[in-house]
Amino acid sequence: MAFLTRRPASPRRRPRTPLIAAGALVVLSVTLAGCGSTRAESAGGAREPSGDPGTTQARPGRPAPDSAESAAPVVPARLPGVGPATLAGIPGNARQVVLVTGRGKDSPVSQVVLYRRTGAGAGWERGATWPAHNALKGWTDDHHAGDLRSPIGVFTLTDAGGLRPDPGTKLPYDRSVGFTIAGTGFEGESLAGSFDYVVAINYNHVPGTSPLDWTRPLGAGKGGGIWLHVDHGGPTHGCVSLAKEHMRELMRTLDPAQHPVIVMGDAKSLAR
Repeated sequence: MAFLTRRPASPRRRPRTPLIAAGALVVLSVTLAGCGSTRAESAGGAREPSGDPGTTQARPGRPAPDSAESAAPVVPARLPGVGPATLAGIPGNARQVVLVTGRGKDSPVSQVVLYRRTGAGAGWERGATWPAHNALKGWTDDHHAGDLRSPIGVFTLTDAGGLRPDPGTKLPYDRSVGFTIAGTGFEGESLAGSFDYVVAINYNHVPGTSPLDWTRPLGAGKGGGIWLHVDHGGPTHGCVSLAKEHMRELMRTLDPAQHPVIVMGDAKSLAR
């Protein structure tokens, strides 16, 4: 089922996505845009990235040189665990970073740490730290639809939505029954409520559109529907999931005026 893209009616909120008939909700549990859906959203195969401003894929680079540790500053000049190749992908105007560090390349377990850039300097101040899940098979720097891996890279965060009322986010928020999901996860856990709150990760997603939008700038073969969403107690198809209270806190923290981004991948890949 395709969803029409709507621009926000105001800086805070979009018009509601059209309601979906109750009989269609069962289909949504399989074909909903979120969590790396394998639906063939558009004709044709994958295309090479064309410089889309919402997608900055981290590329391999040389490891950061070892340096003798001195008295650690209270505010680090660089993001801990993030190497020069990954750091180079963070836009210069970004003042908020959601750092997602996976336990291993093939692990579905990760940690989320919030950072904000302090003052006019290059320092980063550490905020909340939360446990998280990522895709069942871990991470990849060449994501494709259905590979059950989360994409590695640096991506902007511009759009939110969910089944529940806006929790107080500054991001444009699309409340819709289109975020209804049912069924069970990889470990038999219920998926109900997983999309109560979501933030679109701008991997193969058009910034400024609802998370439910099916447009895939890089082609359907490169996947899409990669979100931050409510944790259901097990691995995801490609998204990053957090406990509901942490998702609510994150959504209230993200501020489009601070140009937030997510930096995500396994620890070894992020250190490049």
